[in-house]
Amino acid sequence: MKAKEIMDKDFIYATANDSIYEIANKMEKFKRFTSPVVDENMRLIGWITSFDIIRGLMENKKLIHEFMSSKDEVKYMHENDPSRLAVLETSKSRLISLPVLNDEDKITGVIRSFEIVDTLSSLYEVKVEKLYLAIGKQLKGVTWDELMDASAIIYKRTTGEDINLKEYERKIKNSTFGEAIWATGGLERFFVGLIAVGEIVIARRIGKSRK
Repeated sequence: MKAKEIMDKDFIYATANDSIYEIANKMEKFKRFTSPVVDENMRLIGWITSFDIIRGLMENKKLIHEFMSSKDEVKYMHENDPSRLAVLETSKSRLISLPVLNDEDKITGVIRSFEIVDTLSSLYEVKVEKLYLAIGKQLKGVTWDELMDASAIIYKRTTGEDINLKEYERKIKNSTFGEAIWATGGLERFFVGLIAVGEIVIARRIGKSRK
C-alpha cells in the first residue's frame, strides 16, 4: 500500500498571505488541526497547526507567513512512498498529519493519524482463517486439517492448554487478526507462532515421505 492510497485528497490549505483569522475559521469549519501552506502552484512552502494559530493570536500576528513552520521544518512524504513509513513517522515524531507530495513537489493530499488508525483497524478485523488459508496456498498440497493439527500443538506449547484440532478450528474461525495479536502477546509472537506451524507441517511431511 502506498501513501496516496490512504491520504485525504479533500484537504484544506492556506497561502502565505492569508490572514490568521481566515485559516482559523477554515480549520474550525472542517475540523482540522493542521494545514499545509502552499504557493500559487500548490507547492508546499510551510505548515501550521492549531497550536501555531493560538501562538500567533497571542503574539498579535496577522498573516500566515509570520508564524508558519517553513518547508525545511516539515515532515512530508511522496505519493509512492510505502504507507508504512507514514505510520512510523507519525509515531516517532508524534505528528497529527503528514503532507503528501507528487513528483513535482505539489501537495496532493494529507495523511492524518485518523486515516492511519482507520486503516490499521480494518487490518485488525481480518479473520485469522484467511491467514491460514494463505499459508496453505504457499505450502502446496497441505490440507486444512494438517494446519489445524500443527496449530493445536503450538497452542498447547505456548499456553499449556490441551486442545484438539476441532476446538482449535473453532477458535480460528471466530478470531480476528487483532484478537490473535492481543491473545499471543504481540505481533512478533503471533508470526513466530505461524512460522512454527509451517515448520511442523513441513517436518511431518518429510517424515511421511521417508517411511
